[in-house]
Amino acid sequence: MSQNDMLITTPRLHLRRFEPRDLPEFFAYRNDPQVARFQSWSALGEAELSAFIDEMAQAEPGVPGPGFQFAVARAVDNLLIGDVYFKLLDHDRRQAEIGYTLARIHQGNGYASEAVRGVLRYAFERLELHRVIALVDCANHASVALLERVAMRREAHFLQHWWSHGAYRDEYQYALLHSEWRRQEAR
Repeated sequence: MSQNDMLITTPRLHLRRFEPRDLPEFFAYRNDPQVARFQSWSALGEAELSAFIDEMAQAEPGVPGPGFQFAVARAVDNLLIGDVYFKLLDHDRRQAEIGYTLARIHQGNGYASEAVRGVLRYAFERLELHRVIALVDCANHASVALLERVAMRREAHFLQHWWSHGAYRDEYQYALLHSEWRRQEAR
């Protein structure tokens, strides 16, 4: 897939490949303890994040493997404000998982919902996937509200499902089917 084929555009955002110039913003939000609070990582070094940017330059979304991270940039100035994870599920390549992270300064402006909708459109309309899931820490109320805003449906409540920051955490699983997406888009 070429650079232009991979670009997802929304009214205010470009979801694109990471670029080396994204490193300062990437480093800042990935090392913000409030942003990392419901994520699986803690502090990440510049070298580690730079290597990740290089790795994503070679990765392709929509192919089996470790997944792809879309850089979320504002359309007006191409400033990196977050990222969206996208991975085909190992057991069924017509299903995918998504996840998202947004810099704290850009939260509360609808950017995360817009980015998630963009990736859902990509998954269902370009890749013609059957189903997309998202896992979320039950205590992450803002993220739960986001998934419900984009009309994903809660399918499961996993107790003490994943280890994060020194404790087992409860997690919800949300999902959206291609047929549900089509019905939403028809409205």
